[in-house]
Amino acid sequence: MSAQLQDTLFMFTLLATELSVLFIGISFLVGALQRHIPPSRLEALLSNSGGRGYLIAAGLGAITPFCSCSTIPMLKGLIRARVSFGPMTVFLFASPLLNPVVVVLLFATFGVGLTAIYVLAALTVSLAAGWSLQALGYERYLRREENPVVSVASSEEKSCTGASVPGGKYSGLWREALSDFVRVSPYLLIGVAIGSAIYGYLPTDLLAKYAGQDNPLAIPVAAVIGVPLYIRAEAVIPMASALMTKGVGAGAVLALIIGSAGASLTELILLRSLFTPRLLLAFVTVVLAMAVAAGYGAFLFF
Repeated sequence: MSAQLQDTLFMFTLLATELSVLFIGISFLVGALQRHIPPSRLEALLSNSGGRGYLIAAGLGAITPFCSCSTIPMLKGLIRARVSFGPMTVFLFASPLLNPVVVVLLFATFGVGLTAIYVLAALTVSLAAGWSLQALGYERYLRREENPVVSVASSEEKSCTGASVPGGKYSGLWREALSDFVRVSPYLLIGVAIGSAIYGYLPTDLLAKYAGQDNPLAIPVAAVIGVPLYIRAEAVIPMASALMTKGVGAGAVLALIIGSAGASLTELILLRSLFTPRLLLAFVTVVLAMAVAAGYGAFLFF
């Protein structure tokens, strides 16, 4: 068995197991949160009045250590709770990019300068994109469930009014979490398979060749290459550090990190069940813009 095939099979097993556990676990936690906090409270926290909801959404994203794929169950919960679209998209962008694990590893590997550019670009573009998509009416491109989980909202309302809830407030959580997982598992496994193949067979030297310092398009090329890759935060930053030693510029490296952390292929396949193609395209465009902005910011100062 070739080394590339071994790497691919190892990554597939690792990612499929990790993401499945994460998805089911986070779906369970989101379901518990939905029962504990009524939809009206979430709507109030993430309301877009005065921009407060956008800042709260960015803050929630920054303190939640989710990767791009494990953010999806939380997004499903926010859609069901009917929170404001703008803050919801801010959370979607900010959560994987401002992941504390990513920020700490960036600081430890590249220092305060590149980390500051990364955080500033992720935060600024997330807020601007959320506000712009809300203003442009992109909420209409969400795929709303025809039969939302009425039982969840219903139990929340009853618990808030003191009425009894058959079976308890948290009954049926595992069943709902597993049901969500079964519905999205084909998307998940297809995305993991493709991403693992890319991870196993894409030569690092090829990436360095097309994203080298002498290539004026190195930054957008790195951003575009990063999107189909699903690379864990623990792996992408050491990989980026190795690329810099091979001559890849700091801007291209930062663009690669944002592209891979912000819009992995697996996440896009999962989002396809929630977004129409037009909204999915807008999502990818925002992540690429964020990656390019951070990349050229690093190019100017480093």
